[in-house]
Amino acid sequence: MTTALSNISSSPLTAPSSTLSSALMGNKTQSNDPAAMQDRFLKLLVAQMNNQDPMSPMDNAQLTSQMAQINTVSGIQELNQAVNNISSQFGAMQMLQGSSLIGRDVMYAGNQLNVQNGVAKGAVDLAAAVEDLKIQITNSAGTVLDTLALGAKSAGRTNFSWNASSYNGSDNVYMKVVATAGGKPMDATGYVAGTVKSVGSDTKGALSLQLQNGKQLSYSDVQAIL
Repeated sequence: MTTALSNISSSPLTAPSSTLSSALMGNKTQSNDPAAMQDRFLKLLVAQMNNQDPMSPMDNAQLTSQMAQINTVSGIQELNQAVNNISSQFGAMQMLQGSSLIGRDVMYAGNQLNVQNGVAKGAVDLAAAVEDLKIQITNSAGTVLDTLALGAKSAGRTNFSWNASSYNGSDNVYMKVVATAGGKPMDATGYVAGTVKSVGSDTKGALSLQLQNGKQLSYSDVQAIL
């Protein structure tokens, strides 16, 4: 008895070797189960052999090639499932490890200082040594509230803290780095500290931190853990 399939002609001709793989790949959205894929492959293979030209039957090389195709496709599906499982486990482990950051202070690039218990912490990364380093504390209007004179500093990171107990304003406070060498301004990057309130994951599954000041921070943006 001849089995008829819509994508295989019923006229006697030799089906190309890509027929089975094309039909198989076209149906892969219906089921990602390797066993189901193999079952569909065998049905297609039987149908192809029933509809082949008896004067020019499929040779052993073609049969072997098509058998290898199903093994390759099912192997890729199994590999994808294994990678997805590993990714899920890694995300769970990352979340568990990230929970240890709750209540800890982390340093990230920025200029808005977070005052906690009357103290604001920050840091400066210097590209080269400077003869004079100052941290100006300003309000949102740019008015200088205080200045920290840190003097000469070598290249690298310099931490600082500002005693804000005498500041009675309700406005946010900011830091402005003034670094000079030979009377010329030098490149510097400012960092501020914030306390981790909770941890979660973003749309891509990467670990993210929710700070007490409301800022959402990616874990990759964390420069230091205090």
